[in-house]
Amino acid sequence: MMDINNAIESLDWSKEPKGLYEPIGYTLASGGKRIRPTLAMIASALFGGKEEEVLPAALALEVFHNFTLLHDDVMDRAEVRRGRPTVHVKWNDNTAILSGDQMLIEAYKLLSKVPADKLPQVLQWFNDMATGICEGQQYDVDFEQMKEVSIADYMKMIELKTSVLLAYALKIGGYIAGASPSQQEALYQFGLHIGLAFQIQDDILDVYGDPKTFGKAIGGDICCNKKTFILLTAFEKADAASKEELQKWLLVSDQNQEKIAAVTALYDRLGVRAAGEAAMEEHTALALAQLDTLPQNEATAQLRSLAERLATRKK
Repeated sequence: MMDINNAIESLDWSKEPKGLYEPIGYTLASGGKRIRPTLAMIASALFGGKEEEVLPAALALEVFHNFTLLHDDVMDRAEVRRGRPTVHVKWNDNTAILSGDQMLIEAYKLLSKVPADKLPQVLQWFNDMATGICEGQQYDVDFEQMKEVSIADYMKMIELKTSVLLAYALKIGGYIAGASPSQQEALYQFGLHIGLAFQIQDDILDVYGDPKTFGKAIGGDICCNKKTFILLTAFEKADAASKEELQKWLLVSDQNQEKIAAVTALYDRLGVRAAGEAAMEEHTALALAQLDTLPQNEATAQLRSLAERLATRKK
């Protein structure tokens, strides 16, 4: 299968004005797992598709994904992404917003190169995906101001914000290669559950990960009182005294190590890491079950391997 990194590196960002395009090149050169374009390429290979036909969609998905990260980092005031300064830190907020806007445009320019007979449906799904991500991001923002958020609400939010991009990457890749509607749905459900497992693991790593491998500071979610699977599970499992202690720390606005240590100790007492790992494993199993309904070949094995790697990732 084509090396997606080489394809991304071949995109030319040496254009004027440099202030607009240089941050795009910086962002895409920072690496990342390239999960979304890889999923699209594998889904196409699963049905014997032509790489040159699915590649524009795969690249569009990756550029779009990175566009969302530029804006997310501004909204979250994140200082590090993939072990490097975020664009709004290296440049400024205006640059991150404007370069992000241009990345969105570039994603659609790439998408327009999909085979003409497939483009209308692909465009519709791409738009549905983009809308879902914006809705998910808004729910995430809303949750910051809400005193009570259920785990079910949280799962719906991460389905929109994270999972739909993986799900549509697979569905689009399969569709371009000729997958049947039922096969497209199996790919979609696989991606949906992998996305849920991925985000739950991300929540776990934000508390228990190694900063050297995770690529960003540990405890960021705790510092900003972010509603995560870990925090919501803690509230669900806590007795009155533990809830009171947790609420006390949520009122602390300083982003300091004392808060991180205290909340992490509470999480340890409540056993929320084990609960998160169990939920992650459940969604991984649901994803893998979808693969049993698809053709069994090298591409299916790659999807199975990818799912298992995501479930045990450290970054």
